[in-house]
Amino acid sequence: MLREHRVQLALSIRVTIAALVALALARLLQLPLPLWAVLTAVIVTQMSVGRSLMATFDYLVGTLGGAIYGGAIGVLIPHASEIALLAVLALAVTPLAFIAAINPRFSVAPITAIIVLLIPTMTHATPFASALDRVIEVALGGVTGLVVSFLLLPPQVVRAAARTLDEMAGALGELLAGLTQGLDVEALHRIQDGIGQALVDMNVVGAEAERERSTRLAAGPDTGPLLRTLLRLRHDLVIIGRAATIPLPEALMPRLAATLAQIGKAFADYFRASGAALQAGRSPPSLEAVESALDAYAAEIAALRSEGLTRSLPGDAAERFFALGFALEQMHSNFKDLERCVAERAGTAKSSKRGEAD
Repeated sequence: MLREHRVQLALSIRVTIAALVALALARLLQLPLPLWAVLTAVIVTQMSVGRSLMATFDYLVGTLGGAIYGGAIGVLIPHASEIALLAVLALAVTPLAFIAAINPRFSVAPITAIIVLLIPTMTHATPFASALDRVIEVALGGVTGLVVSFLLLPPQVVRAAARTLDEMAGALGELLAGLTQGLDVEALHRIQDGIGQALVDMNVVGAEAERERSTRLAAGPDTGPLLRTLLRLRHDLVIIGRAATIPLPEALMPRLAATLAQIGKAFADYFRASGAALQAGRSPPSLEAVESALDAYAAEIAALRSEGLTRSLPGDAAERFFALGFALEQMHSNFKDLERCVAERAGTAKSSKRGEAD
């Protein structure tokens, strides 16, 4: 269970550390309301530095706006009586709530204004001092959450890419098995949906990683090539899935079963080894097994053609048969791109033997 939810566990640890550090700093600085600093640190501590930066900025903007407006209302309009306090509170909350409804960035502004107005009635501080304290507390909590996220940031892009590659490895095995046994539409949709969700997650963390790179909070290669390569590999699997909805013709099955099994193992191993190399920061795995399996498959196809077995295939069967070969060759080409992406992440420059020959 811990392995399956390691990302969520890492987030919970970061949130806890951010809360503890914010409380310790607030006590050290003798802030009047440490609770606000702790809550801010917890709120802005997100899954990545990029998201934490955006959350911190939005939160500070909302707090600053609410503190300034609430403090100004409290200073300019006397509210010694209960009725006057209710009127001032309504005057402070109504416009800020309306602005927050239009722009979620200011969602914390009404809350800040309420605290700025009501805290002086309990602590006997001035509205100006109350507003200044809220800004300091929120700034402390926001910076604490941002720093903790930066220092305890797991490689989210790499994890997402490795998970996607693992999904593709499992999917390829099921799809190639469908070429000999058939694959129903429901199973095909389940397989493709799993890969699609992994790519959606990859796209989200990739966008956050690019935000981090643009703000110089993180270094590393552009995530675009890796994401585009994974998308192309997903398209290859879609083509194989379409071919796998009906088993191969019985005349071809005995001749291709062994080579397809070899391809399935070699390709799946390469998917998983590439994911492991990404996570470990190692150079990419060798494409030798993939290319050897493809060579064996190509030799078997050439033998089938020379014997005239492919000419007797019905139109739809021939279409699926040749689409399968095209998808496997495209996947090999995309493996070369994946190899370059892994090498770039590892800081190496390695190319496949076949790539050198080409």
